[in-house]
Amino acid sequence: MNRFDDLLAHAATVKDRHILDLFAADPDRAARFSAEFGSWFFDFSKTNIDAAGLKLLIDLAEKTGVAARRDAMFAGEKINETEGRAVLHMAWRNFRDTITVDGHDVMPALRDTLGRMQDFAEDVRTGRFTGQGGRITDVVNIGIGGSDLGPVMASVACTSFADGPRLHFISNVDGAHAHDVLSGLNPETTLVIVASKTFTTIETMTNAETARAWMAAKVTDPAAQFSAISTATDRTAAFGIPPERVFGFEDWVGGRYSVWSPIGLSLMIGIGPGYFAEFHAGAAAMDRHFREAPLAENLPVLLALVGIWHNQVLGHATRAVLPYEQRLARLPAYLQQLEMESNGKRVSMDGADLPWHSGPVVWGEPGTNGQHAFYQLIHQGTRVVPCEFLLAARGREPYLEHQHLLLVANCLAQSEALLRGRSLAEATEIMAKKGLTGAELDRQARHRVFPGNRPSTTLLIEVLTPFTLGGIVALYEHRVFVEGVILGINSFDQWGVELGKELALALAPVLEGSSEGAGKDGSTLGLARRIRAARA
Repeated sequence: MNRFDDLLAHAATVKDRHILDLFAADPDRAARFSAEFGSWFFDFSKTNIDAAGLKLLIDLAEKTGVAARRDAMFAGEKINETEGRAVLHMAWRNFRDTITVDGHDVMPALRDTLGRMQDFAEDVRTGRFTGQGGRITDVVNIGIGGSDLGPVMASVACTSFADGPRLHFISNVDGAHAHDVLSGLNPETTLVIVASKTFTTIETMTNAETARAWMAAKVTDPAAQFSAISTATDRTAAFGIPPERVFGFEDWVGGRYSVWSPIGLSLMIGIGPGYFAEFHAGAAAMDRHFREAPLAENLPVLLALVGIWHNQVLGHATRAVLPYEQRLARLPAYLQQLEMESNGKRVSMDGADLPWHSGPVVWGEPGTNGQHAFYQLIHQGTRVVPCEFLLAARGREPYLEHQHLLLVANCLAQSEALLRGRSLAEATEIMAKKGLTGAELDRQARHRVFPGNRPSTTLLIEVLTPFTLGGIVALYEHRVFVEGVILGINSFDQWGVELGKELALALAPVLEGSSEGAGKDGSTLGLARRIRAARA
């Protein structure tokens, strides 16, 4: 039996129902289909989930063992079964619990590392640590994937709290990225952080060598202005980085979940240890809520169940994340990796082919920019795209509150327009007032019809701070976990990343002309020949 059969049967009975009818039938629907915890309010009333559907979804979460799996994760059990690892990124924001892995309390060493990070961050921020040219003015974080997206997203989100050196990020192995970042900086007052757990990630280490050569042109001892986020202390020592500036983290912290760990060092330097601790505190609060709240009132669980309803039950293959907050501009890309690298799987935990679709395609842009780009398709396209709006009730610039009010109005209007739509009769009336008649009236009116009945959710906070940001990120981390448990997959490995890396290493000699590329397909070899000719 398909675990989604009951939900699929229920969905078939309500597929033609308009969401507005649910509001008409229940004046308290907005309150019944929303949940609140502290600074975070989640409204999912603008979906076609009714009381019966919600009960079936919660039953599904219970039957698939979400609570037991959650407790096993927080207890340090090795729920990442394909790699034989615990999943404990939450430990880095844990302030009160003992957490054991293989019978060993991991918290003392973790707190020691956090303390060393705080000391180093303050040394950089106060000028006790300097470059050859004096006080550090700029910090360049070199990483890729989770070693880049997390710090980038959080540093942009915390812009109004940044009072330390300017932060810059290099991730792409395309030399243009390193060139464009480094060319505007002074090597003598720049600190470079190389974020690679193994210190072998080819993109990161290539960029690190580029940065060291750039710095060596003006700095006598470039390694003196480097720090590393790595557990490979032999390799960091060979690079010349002293051990007091190397910060490691355990293999039970996956890259896309690592912003809480030393991977967040650049953020800590930018906003200070105090605000970084608030970022942790917001996430820790969401952790406690996720562990303690009943499933029917649990924000991560409800967010996940809405995702399951839209993707696995209704068959909507994509999900748009739409933050109406400019400083969350990088959040959609961050969540794209979090969701698609975690739940973009094709086999279940036992290795059998999945009998249902796994995670959706996640994408988005901040409002109101997206309104002038892809909202046309969301409103009038032939495919339904569930939308997830994120909104702060107020901005951080009081003198621009009139602009924030306009932003808020646009966000609420978009979700209302998706819900309500515009009928042919309404469109005809509008165009008739413009003087159109007959066939032309009908033709023009049809272009202005909005189907409506398109689902959306809204996550509302009072104001964007490091604390509320931490809660948002933890909320989505746990949402991905819950969806993974329901789907029966491992959300914490990423074997799909490996094959392309292996093939890239084999292709480098072909592009250099030192290998014929035996066994390669005709297309790849043909492209390689053209590239060699162009480079020559």
